[in-house]
Amino acid sequence: MEYMSTKEAADKWGISQRRVTVLCSENRVKDAEMIGNMWVIPAGAEKPADARSLRYSAQCEQKVKPFLKWAGGKGQLLPEIEKYYPFNNGEITKYAEPFVGGGAVLFDILSKYDLDTVYISDINSDLINAYRVVRDSIDELICLLEQMQSEFADMNTDDRKTYYLSKRNRFNDLKQVEDEHFKVERAALMIFLNRTCFNGLYRVNRKGLFNVPIGSYKNPLICDETNLRAVSYKLQNVTIVCGDYRESADFIDEKTFVYFDPPYRPLTHTANFTAYTEELFNDEEQRQLAKFVDEIDKNGARILVSNSDPKNNNTNDNFFEEIYCNHTITRVEATRMINSNGQARGKIKELLISNAKEICSSC
Repeated sequence: MEYMSTKEAADKWGISQRRVTVLCSENRVKDAEMIGNMWVIPAGAEKPADARSLRYSAQCEQKVKPFLKWAGGKGQLLPEIEKYYPFNNGEITKYAEPFVGGGAVLFDILSKYDLDTVYISDINSDLINAYRVVRDSIDELICLLEQMQSEFADMNTDDRKTYYLSKRNRFNDLKQVEDEHFKVERAALMIFLNRTCFNGLYRVNRKGLFNVPIGSYKNPLICDETNLRAVSYKLQNVTIVCGDYRESADFIDEKTFVYFDPPYRPLTHTANFTAYTEELFNDEEQRQLAKFVDEIDKNGARILVSNSDPKNNNTNDNFFEEIYCNHTITRVEATRMINSNGQARGKIKELLISNAKEICSSC
């Protein structure tokens, strides 16, 4: 019997050599044998059916999680936020998240409920490009991420820093071009930088260029293939928009649950050290958002807004009580994980603002 190597099989089947090795180790390649430390495959062997897509389409209950680390992520607050989910009575069948960020709430909802339609948006074009590529071009994306992970893992500290800076420069070059031909590479670079930069931050300078230094991770997971494919499946019927939150108005109606997680109002003048986009979200923007919330409230939507609690620093600061005077404000405990001052991290109160008449206390 004639045999071929994993590289020859990869070329023949149009997949990565790493993927061929995985298929062999899972006993999915008929008569493949391990000789020494390498696999040999019958020359006439056929490419196994890719069971991954079938697996994810069958697992509607597949638990998915954010594929990016994101400052202000709501993972820790999910036990509080899910109390406001209004899907159990069947009247609310749509979900909108106009400041999607890392998507902790989005993916929690997609894991638990089969909704008619879902809408997400953000003004961060890099973030939205990453979401679209995960949804539409998952195989190409994983191929690039696997290559980056393989290259990065074998490097020493100095080489890793050089490699990181080269990828950061390439990412910034592509940011300025925003050519559709490079959308997959741009998304792969975004995920790579997110997984290897300091604190998983996304920060840009005044020119809009990503400027976060490398982090000190020994073995970062750059390509989480299992979760990426699960996320890709869950995003298939999600409308993904790069734009202002106001653009969601046409989507939102009385059947919609809307979660707003805007850039938080800084607790101090120095707290807003991270710029996620070139745009700033000041007090006037917070007021405009509150007016928008009032408008969609009149249209019958179910609404939840999160934000910082200024009373952590000033008990006389009634900013949110004033602009959300028609809604219920609840204070919940959270842990601030990212701050330029390490001593400023720790337990604080955050706000959940809602128009719900009652919530699920047992959730």
